[in-house]
Amino acid sequence: MASTVLEVGTGVFVVAIVWIAALVFGMMLLRASGSAKLGVIPVFLLALTITLALVFFPRSPETTPPFKEIEIVDTLFIGRYVLLAVVSTVFLVAFFMLLPFHFLEPVYAKALRTH
Repeated sequence: MASTVLEVGTGVFVVAIVWIAALVFGMMLLRASGSAKLGVIPVFLLALTITLALVFFPRSPETTPPFKEIEIVDTLFIGRYVLLAVVSTVFLVAFFMLLPFHFLEPVYAKALRTH
């Protein structure tokens, strides 16, 4: 894969540019007045069509090379997800334990007149 940047091919960049352009044109059309706002629908459908065409009709063939590439295996895959689950659980428990303190904080009345 000589034409990759960060192990990502050119098709990913093309799809990203198409959706960024669709987002920009969609925001510009949404700020317009009248029936020009409906121009967002064709812009979205065009971006979706281009994306589907690029995904379903790839440029390069999907044949495997004649030599076997070195396969890198992540041995800490399960450990990372267990650690992520534990950290997420601790965060949610801490969040929901601190939430009542926020809602139950007393709000003191202010004096109507000060002399």
